[in-house]
Amino acid sequence: MTDTLLTVRNLRVTYPGDDGDFRAVRNVSFSVGRERLGIVGESGSGKSTTGRAIMGLVPPPGRVEADALRLGETDLLKTSERQFRRLRGRRIAMVLQDPKYSLDPVMSVGQQIAETHRTHVRAGQRAARQAALDMLAAVHIRDPERVYNLYPHQVSGGMGQRVMIAMMLIAGPDLLIADEPTSALDVTVQQQVLVILDEMVRSRGMGLILISHNLHLVSAFCDRVLVMYAGQVVETCEASRLGEARHPYTQGLLAALPELGHRRAELPQLRRDPAWLEDIVPA
Repeated sequence: MTDTLLTVRNLRVTYPGDDGDFRAVRNVSFSVGRERLGIVGESGSGKSTTGRAIMGLVPPPGRVEADALRLGETDLLKTSERQFRRLRGRRIAMVLQDPKYSLDPVMSVGQQIAETHRTHVRAGQRAARQAALDMLAAVHIRDPERVYNLYPHQVSGGMGQRVMIAMMLIAGPDLLIADEPTSALDVTVQQQVLVILDEMVRSRGMGLILISHNLHLVSAFCDRVLVMYAGQVVETCEASRLGEARHPYTQGLLAALPELGHRRAELPQLRRDPAWLEDIVPA
């Protein structure tokens, strides 16, 4: 892989608790180039926390430590909050799971996209409005002029997610993190959103990290897959070869996937081995 955008080596995220420190992410290592990387695992496996750590969005008293955490040549471990605010949107962006919790309810969606453009590009109000309209059209929203003036409660879940993608991409970041961007959408709209993400990534030469618990979706959409369990990466493989996974946890997840036209007398149960909780430190 050439042109590495992100380097993560032995990332650790820890939260203090009454019974000692809780390690939400442990010794996670990977790199991302101009490709589509999927991160999968059960709820609580550390997928979203990994993404938030990269974005500098782990709130105190959480602690983020790593041997290396770099965006290009920028050391994210030494980046201040003020510097992160300049990086977010301009060089790295994150689409969260549910747009209704991310969009400002008292501003029209178009104003929010235009504000992002002005913040990073320092354009005038008219130029920012036009850039927002062009971006709404780029994410396949019909009648951008009308949608520009709508408020978040007036748009559907699928349209809200497209608005979020437009807002995150309008400043032209090199890397996009999409955290469960389709989980609240029906199957048809899921596919439409993925097509938009794929078009944006390919046309702009970006890198994408897709965080999901949907193995079918990730294996069909991504180039590589990281499988996380209990805060660790237990397996890495090409997405097209996910069905050949060797780790028992990945095999268990695959076995639990539903199959059309195949009825099961008993649902498979994922059996966990305490040995999986031992720290895995990549070489």
